[in-house]
Amino acid sequence: MLLTLAALLIFLTGLAHSWLGERYLLRRLFKHENLPALLGSTAFTTGTLRFVWHLLTLVWWALAALVLLAAQGPLQTRLVLQVFSGLAALSALFPLVFTRGRHLSWLAFLAIALLLWLGAGKT
Repeated sequence: MLLTLAALLIFLTGLAHSWLGERYLLRRLFKHENLPALLGSTAFTTGTLRFVWHLLTLVWWALAALVLLAAQGPLQTRLVLQVFSGLAALSALFPLVFTRGRHLSWLAFLAIALLLWLGAGKT
């Protein structure tokens, strides 16, 4: 029960981080006219900041999933690698969506997801 409660709190922390950060920090920050124009536009700047901010929520949620799985018994290496593979795959979607693929981190995240998934199958 303790681990399940911890997992719930971790999940809610991630949810609060994304929602409150978007509402009270990012939106207000993006209203400023002096944002740097990375790669020629402030759209890339705001997209990058937004995906990096929300990426932390994904990490917290992956951690919550692992804690919840640990509450059910000992974790298997394969399962841990699969959770991290899923995290990396979802992480690849964020720069694809928020920067329309212009931030090339999606390539690294996708490669990581594939390598972890394939590696998990070998354990």
